[in-house]
Amino acid sequence: MRGALKILVAATAAIALGAGTSYAQGEGYISPWIAANTSSGFTNYDAGRAGFGVDAGGMWHGIVGAELDFGYSPTFFGTTNDFGHNTLINLMPNLIVAVPIGGVRGPSLRPFVTGGAGWLRTQIDRGLLSNVSNVNNEWGWDAGGGVMGYFNDHVGIRGDVKYIRGFEDLATGAQVLDLSGNNQLHFWRTDIGVVIR
Repeated sequence: MRGALKILVAATAAIALGAGTSYAQGEGYISPWIAANTSSGFTNYDAGRAGFGVDAGGMWHGIVGAELDFGYSPTFFGTTNDFGHNTLINLMPNLIVAVPIGGVRGPSLRPFVTGGAGWLRTQIDRGLLSNVSNVNNEWGWDAGGGVMGYFNDHVGIRGDVKYIRGFEDLATGAQVLDLSGNNQLHFWRTDIGVVIR
């Protein structure tokens, strides 16, 4: 796990460097958001649990860039009565590709797609439906799309939908690339927030 953390730190540093370069040739941005997580067939948690987080990154001429997506979802698996204190944290370095409609300055619209891979951490404590406490760290990936709409040079709104999935088979502990099975942690996240550049 120590080697995996070194890789994650290196990827985060590369994104930060990319964001710094983007200020010279394009733009850097930060976007705090709130979200709803929706089940995708994974059992034992309720759909529509809330989350919040922030995306921070940079784009070159509004077309291509990198960002770091951090999300935190309290009561991800269900109520604290049923599952005790339970959370999901994700930290995903992502590539982002957009189409700047109306230019890269002033009022504009920017549809985008994004995707990457990073860290997922779940925690479940004892509750009525959970017999044991469990903390799990694993690798995962995400992919999605959305739109940024700017009112002026600096402020706008952003909305996107992402599919997030772990690589770990929760039944065996093996790392797998399975896009259809229910043995991996997987869910949809719909979020909306402000974007500041």
